[in-house]
Amino acid sequence: MKTNSKKLIPFSLSLFFVLALPLLSSASDTLLLAKLVNRAFKSGEVLRYKVYYTASIVYIPAGEVGFDANIEDYNNHTCWHFKGTGSTYHSYDWFFKVRDLYESYVDTSLMLPIKFLRNVQEGNYRLYHNVTFKQDKHIAISTKGVYKVPPGIQDIMSAVFSVRNVDYSKFQPGQKVPFNIFIDDEIWPIYIRYIGREKITVKSGTYNCIKFSPYLIKGSLFKGGEGMTIWVTDDGNRVPIRIESEVSVGRVRADIIQMSNLRNPSTSKIK
Repeated sequence: MKTNSKKLIPFSLSLFFVLALPLLSSASDTLLLAKLVNRAFKSGEVLRYKVYYTASIVYIPAGEVGFDANIEDYNNHTCWHFKGTGSTYHSYDWFFKVRDLYESYVDTSLMLPIKFLRNVQEGNYRLYHNVTFKQDKHIAISTKGVYKVPPGIQDIMSAVFSVRNVDYSKFQPGQKVPFNIFIDDEIWPIYIRYIGREKITVKSGTYNCIKFSPYLIKGSLFKGGEGMTIWVTDDGNRVPIRIESEVSVGRVRADIIQMSNLRNPSTSKIK
């Protein structure tokens, strides 16, 4: 298990993959994501975000990120199909062009991934990655090999959605929560620190939110450490509203611009 990888988890989608992960209830709950019952989202949910960048005090719109959740058939198995897309605006492409697609097919009863697909273009970097998970055998079969993984392993997309069902009432301010995800043929150990509850205002309104700071592995974009802050709705939907992060040069912010077909009432919205 590597903890000092210099690989870059991609620019636009990486922000959102990290933002929804920090939701395990205690350090001992390694298998918790395999025991969850979905009550946070439904088929047809759509989330959209605008990503901003600044190297000074002015935030410039750089691109958008989207998430979709649908029930579909995969190899004669009823699954959740989670899809994440990220792209920079054409006016920003000259600086750093991003066209990312992430997909995960997840068992509806166990909330564990069966298939993970990643097709990304980031600047001059290109990558296609295909992973099949054999959860009963604790292995992941990728385009580069076969890897032993811990029980209940998640890919990025499956974790983003699965952890939205965790009970936050057990959290204490300052509590660190470790977990593992499988990406780039590595098991990534990450933790988050629960900060507390806070109101946050974006263009769509003001929300009561739960606030976190995840630990980031140092790469070519992120500095590493706890330089990212995340706000998710303090209601049954657990929708990420905003994230802010230090990057190698400047800061990045991502705000919600659309959320539709939510499963639960949006009771966290104040105005």
